Amino acid sequence: MSDHPTFIYMHALHSKALLRLVLFLGMSILVGYLCVSRSYHRVPLFEQEDFSWQLRKSHNGNDATNPLNAKVDGTRLIMEYVLSDSTPYSFASASLFFTDRSGKPALFDWSRFGKISFELRCFPAGTIRVGLTTFDDKLSKPDQLETYRSPSAYIKCNQDGARAELDLAHLTIPEWWLTLNKINPSDQGYSLAEVAQIEVGTSNASPVGVPSRIEIARIEMHERKYGYLYLLAAFLILAWTGFGFWFVKQYAAALANDLHGRMQKDLPLVAYQQLALEPHREKGKSAILKLLATRYADSELDLETVVSETGVNRNKVNDILKAEMGYTFIGYLNKLRLTEASRLLVENSNASIAEIAYSVGYKNSSYFNKLFKEEYQCTPKAFREACKAEARESTP
Repeated sequence: MSDHPTFIYMHALHSKALLRLVLFLGMSILVGYLCVSRSYHRVPLFEQEDFSWQLRKSHNGNDATNPLNAKVDGTRLIMEYVLSDSTPYSFASASLFFTDRSGKPALFDWSRFGKISFELRCFPAGTIRVGLTTFDDKLSKPDQLETYRSPSAYIKCNQDGARAELDLAHLTIPEWWLTLNKINPSDQGYSLAEVAQIEVGTSNASPVGVPSRIEIARIEMHERKYGYLYLLAAFLILAWTGFGFWFVKQYAAALANDLHGRMQKDLPLVAYQQLALEPHREKGKSAILKLLATRYADSELDLETVVSETGVNRNKVNDILKAEMGYTFIGYLNKLRLTEASRLLVENSNASIAEIAYSVGYKNSSYFNKLFKEEYQCTPKAFREACKAEARESTP
């Protein structure tokens, strides 16, 4: 089986295709990793272009009983405070209020950001609130921050510190703000296109009556750069489409070479060529081969006809064909018909498959297709296309 032409051609093609497939797969994984990793982009908050801010702080009570100190140390926001244990709903907060270069209030467009992350420490442990203040076109007044929406989230923190991450699209509007502005509690929508400030504050679960400290460092904004994903998609489409075209072309060429080899090998099987090469054959042998050479296209030709017209008995006919050609009567008859059919498929491109089948002695085109595929490992249509492709490639 290993020396069969189809095996040789296809084995070489599959080996080459497998090597390229492994290379393409490795390249696709590498490019995919690079593009996907680069699509996750982080921007340090304090390193954003044109980022200006003012530090603001807020608390209830007076400075003597409820002190609050807040500062930005490098890229860390630090709050130090003592919540009064005698004041109901005591709170403290610090915010980075956004401004333009001239110090006037500004709204930043954070719609491209999906998340915000930071390192968080609390002394002592407690729960804090981190939120944004966003402008609402229908409700907000530029000089009144209490009319801005304030989506936020609560986070537990302790002295050990941890990396926290918030989904900016799924923060919660406080109920008190919705009630104050007479808005339905289900209205949790807000826009990140106009953000006025980012705020850090205490919660009802924060410790009271003790000196407390909150540190927030390495604040980073997360965005997806979809251009890298589009680039990856374009690369994969072009690369794998190119690989597919290459494989189809190589497969067609390999099939054409295989079929060409088969045609060359089968030419000596045509009876009239055998007779021309070996005129000295015995009369019985010559009669059988001549009859098959001239009548193979007759759909009514069968073994009984050969026996009747040559005078050679049934067993002798098969013995002669087996010894001379290596086929039984049916096998040799089909070989002649299929060899002629392969020639007609190439030379008579206007004839349909059914017409060619009928012209070489097959009444049933489906049966012809079955035999042809068994012989050439492809359909008559594919055979014709492969030979056309080979002819185009060989044309200067």
